[in-house]
Amino acid sequence: MMGRLPPPSSSSSPTLPLLHSYSSSSSSAGTATSLQTLGNIIVSIVGTGVLGLPFAFRIAGWAAGSLGVLFAGVSTYYCMIILVECRDKLVSDGEIDVRTYGDVGFKCLGRAGRYVTESLITVSQCGGAVAYLIFIGQNLSSILAVHGLTSASFIFLLLPLEVLLSWIDSLSALAPFSIFADVCNVLAVAFVVDEDVQQALSGQFSFKDRRAFSRDIRGLPFAGGMAVFCFEGFGMTLALESSMKERGRFPKLLAQAFAGIMSVYVLFGVFGYMAYGDDTKDIVTLNLPKTWTTMAVQIGLCLGLAFTFPIMVHPITEILEEKLRRMAWFKSLHHGGDQDSTKSKRERAVVCLTRGLLIMGLGVLASSVPGFGVFVSLVGSSFCAMMSFVLPATYHLMLMGGRMSGWKRGLDWCVLVGGITFAVYGTYNTIAGI
Repeated sequence: MMGRLPPPSSSSSPTLPLLHSYSSSSSSAGTATSLQTLGNIIVSIVGTGVLGLPFAFRIAGWAAGSLGVLFAGVSTYYCMIILVECRDKLVSDGEIDVRTYGDVGFKCLGRAGRYVTESLITVSQCGGAVAYLIFIGQNLSSILAVHGLTSASFIFLLLPLEVLLSWIDSLSALAPFSIFADVCNVLAVAFVVDEDVQQALSGQFSFKDRRAFSRDIRGLPFAGGMAVFCFEGFGMTLALESSMKERGRFPKLLAQAFAGIMSVYVLFGVFGYMAYGDDTKDIVTLNLPKTWTTMAVQIGLCLGLAFTFPIMVHPITEILEEKLRRMAWFKSLHHGGDQDSTKSKRERAVVCLTRGLLIMGLGVLASSVPGFGVFVSLVGSSFCAMMSFVLPATYHLMLMGGRMSGWKRGLDWCVLVGGITFAVYGTYNTIAGI
């Protein structure tokens, strides 16, 4: 994603560019074609994390990093499929108001389920937003070597623009920037691959100099955490499936998309590590030669992310504002008593202030993060792993456990236990590495 679009909250509608409106009924079909859905899957999943994969392969080794990407991809695919099964099971039992991931959590575990699910979505979105700011800050500080201006300085200079953009209620005006960022992302990947091929042809490195596995086991969970972050589009699963005209084709289409994405991730991670070896930086664009072409691509990436940043934080602001609307003091700001009527100026001011404080808080967090790669691995190992593996397996066992065969129930337990183990050890390993 260089411009990955966010998962909807329990009260929002999908915001993917090709995603049409859909009904919550399991039997009703959407209007999106297979090609449109494939495009939405790619936009939902592919994001900033991909530019950190060569660094992960440097830490883990090219073979270990490849295994981490494949394992994370296959596990994410399986959990997306069982989440759809959970929704369909609830709908078949008469629960017609199941539309989002949070709704599934509520039906399984009540308010606690919704709270945990939406909290993980919120924190993972915050992680993605912070990753955007870190990426922009580090790339701008690399390109514009202005004395006294650090990566944190560029982040704080960017925040006023992001606060203003966050006050825009309609996200459709920002959608072209998302596509622009994705194009720049593809160009950046192409430049890295081209650099690798040139070095290979010139004999500047030997494959024997590149480690297949790290010297200790800690490299694998680090790469795994980054890989999980790279596949973090989990919150859009139900919206993507429901948008399809031929919903029965979703599992096969999703498998094809994941096969392609995993192949690209593995090849890009290997190419990037082979090109730069132990000099591979946590954002591989920082390794690119300082030519006008590569700098133009980096600036394009920064611009695209700067204008799609409000899309990333939109689900967070939606959840916060939904909580605000339930508070008595906030209701008193609204004249006329009807929550669907025009907002008062004071109500609007509170909303804008809330969004501004959120953006400033994310900026402070981004400026204090020690590094892009470490942060991405931490978010992927902890919150994304819990959201993508632990919760889907838990809900699936609760809803379908008695009807499943022994091997499938055992597979769910493997995902559940493995997800918890990975989240605990991966989080500890990343923090210990810091």
